[in-house]
Amino acid sequence: MSAPSPDMKSPDALRADGPAGDDLDIALDHFLAHRKRLFRIAYRIVGDVSGAEDVIQEVWLRWQLTHRAEIKKPGAFLTTATTRLAINVIQSGRHRHETSADPQLAELGDDSAHDPLLHAERATALEAALALLMARLTPDRLAAYVLRKGFGYPYSDLAKLLRISAPNARVVVHRAQARLDSDRERPVPVESHRRLVAAFRTAASTGDLDCLVRALVEEDGVHRSARRIRD
Repeated sequence: MSAPSPDMKSPDALRADGPAGDDLDIALDHFLAHRKRLFRIAYRIVGDVSGAEDVIQEVWLRWQLTHRAEIKKPGAFLTTATTRLAINVIQSGRHRHETSADPQLAELGDDSAHDPLLHAERATALEAALALLMARLTPDRLAAYVLRKGFGYPYSDLAKLLRISAPNARVVVHRAQARLDSDRERPVPVESHRRLVAAFRTAASTGDLDCLVRALVEEDGVHRSARRIRD
C-alpha cells in the first residue's frame, strides 16, 4: 500500500512565541525533518490519510512536551512515538467500528520492496510494532495475536500450540487485543526482540511459519500462561 504525500503545513504556523520560542524552533526543525517519513509510517499502520494526520499532530504535541535535552536520537524517538500512537489508534473503539482493527503486520514484514526508503520504513515500523506487542502482551497472548492477526492462523492450530481448546484460543486472542489498550508495559529483552523480528520477516516473505512459531513459543511461559485460561 503506497502512502499519499501529506500536505505540509507552513512552519510559521507552528513556530512558538515567547521565551521558549528558540527551543521550540529547534524542536520543530527536528520534527519537520522527519515528518514525511513519520506520515508514511502512520499511514501504513492506520490505513487512511486523516487518521495518519491525526497521529502526526499528536506526535508533534507530545514532542513539544518531551524533555528533548534527554533525547539523543530525535528521529528514533519520533518514529517509535508514531508507531505506538498509530497502533493505539487502530485499537480504539471508534476506529474498530470504522475499519479493520488489526495492524498490517504481514505487510510491514514484507521485504520485497525495491525502494530502499520504503524498505527502511517498513523495517522500522515492524520493529517498533513488535516491541510494543512484546511489552504489553504475555507470551501466550503475543503468540496468539501475532499468528492470528498477522497470518490468519486457524484457531484449531492455535489451540494445539497453546494446549488449550479452540474456544479458549479465541478468548486468548480477544484478551490480547483488549490488553493492547493498556499503557502498562514490561521490559523487552533485546535478543528476544531481534529473534522475533527476524522470524517474522522470514514468515512474511516466505509464508513458512515454522521459524516464527518457534520464536514465539521458545519460552516455557507460553504454555504456563495459556493453562491459566482453563483455571
